[in-house]
Amino acid sequence: MTKIAVVQMRAGSEKEKNLSKILNYIKQAAKRDAKLCAFPEFMMFYTPSNQSAAELASLAEKISGEFVTLISKTAKENSIQVVGTLYEKSPHANRVYDTSFLIDKNGKIVSKYRKIHLYDALGFKESSKLYPGSSVARPVNSAVGKIGMMMCYDLRFPEMSRMLASSGSEILIVPSAWVKGKMKEEHWITINKTRAIENGCYVVAPDQVGNIYCGRSMIVDPFGKVLLDMKKREGIGIVDISLNQVKEVRKKLPLLRNRRTDIYTDFKI
Repeated sequence: MTKIAVVQMRAGSEKEKNLSKILNYIKQAAKRDAKLCAFPEFMMFYTPSNQSAAELASLAEKISGEFVTLISKTAKENSIQVVGTLYEKSPHANRVYDTSFLIDKNGKIVSKYRKIHLYDALGFKESSKLYPGSSVARPVNSAVGKIGMMMCYDLRFPEMSRMLASSGSEILIVPSAWVKGKMKEEHWITINKTRAIENGCYVVAPDQVGNIYCGRSMIVDPFGKVLLDMKKREGIGIVDISLNQVKEVRKKLPLLRNRRTDIYTDFKI
């Protein structure tokens, strides 16, 4: 069994205060013997609707900047892996990437993913401030298993999780900032469980809480059992996972192996 920590936090608008909380959470997770600590989307700071794209871009950093560097340093000092997020500077005028990263226990960035599906739906338009990534990050080996990286709105596109699972992912880690609204918590819970069931993998989904976000950070096992639901509380949740369960579920319910990709391809119209 391996311990994974999920942080549910309410990010404020001040980057430095959020960073202080983040570093403290990493230390707490390590003290509780977690091998990996996963944070939500937009952990760098909360950007209200009245913040302009130019203002957001001015506060963004490169992944080599101070924000991620201090997180890497703390990960190394505490010998723990970290999945975090940042607003990453881009070459596109007044647009930033919504980026997640995986840091190993030696403080090295071993994977980076720029969110490809921007939340232009249900009255929101992330593309007014963000610029989409252009590729899915390859699954990466880690001390807790083979990790596939997604973010928030990506959950609504099953092609992405299936691609990651069929490429070897045993754990999907999905930093999120799931916006409140009619049926939104029901969607969140259902989609996280579905992605786990259909791919026979763990889904680890840390979420923002407060501001405009619904919380309910989750870990779901490969058979769809909810191992963690943090409801509305801010803090750390820790769950033991076992990769043997991934192997057992995929053997008993071989959905990846039973696919008929020789038949169901797109129709040519």
